[in-house]
Amino acid sequence: MNDQQLVSLATSYTTKLLRSRFGKGPESISVYVTGKCVIFHLNNFISPVEKFLLNQEEEQAFRYTRELIMKSMLPELKNFLNEDLNLTVDELYYDWGIHNASGIIVGLDTAHFEEPIDYNGKQEAHDQILDVTSIVQKRSSYIDSWWVNSKILVIFRKGITILLEKELFKLGYEQQLRVAKRKLEKGLLKKNTNLGQLFDKKLADIYIDWDFDLDHSTFVYTFK
Repeated sequence: MNDQQLVSLATSYTTKLLRSRFGKGPESISVYVTGKCVIFHLNNFISPVEKFLLNQEEEQAFRYTRELIMKSMLPELKNFLNEDLNLTVDELYYDWGIHNASGIIVGLDTAHFEEPIDYNGKQEAHDQILDVTSIVQKRSSYIDSWWVNSKILVIFRKGITILLEKELFKLGYEQQLRVAKRKLEKGLLKKNTNLGQLFDKKLADIYIDWDFDLDHSTFVYTFK
């Protein structure tokens, strides 16, 4: 199977899966595959019911609904990527850009993390991210990043969760923890990092997600 066929199958399957679960699929999905990850970038993805919730300023209800649906959907997507497309996906992450109805789904092949890819500005980017995120959590025990293409930068971290967060997760407050951390970390990153200036690009969005069981986290920076 060549890359074009793989992307076509992944796009078709994911579009149908999202439509079956949400009642409406995204207007478009862009799929990118590298040795370390597969990225699904969703555009104009919001149902009439979700739009109503947001118009009523019910962001928490919107996020809670999507959390439930994604939890049930991700195992199917992971199985399809591994079994039908012969990709290696160990971990899946996702996040939404509510302001523009966008979304990101990231599948990681962690076996390739032992093969770091250097690029200009990598260490400075890591330093900025670690300095900012250390305000609200443990300083990462591990960080790596790589460009998927000229517009998408992925950052992977592990060893970040503090004891309070671990206890909240065990007590069943995962959804509230995600909402609070996303709002706090995104705000800090947008205000106190200048990756756009560092790479001479204009920032479009930042997407963040966590695997609290593994104590891992993934950022995706998208640029215009």
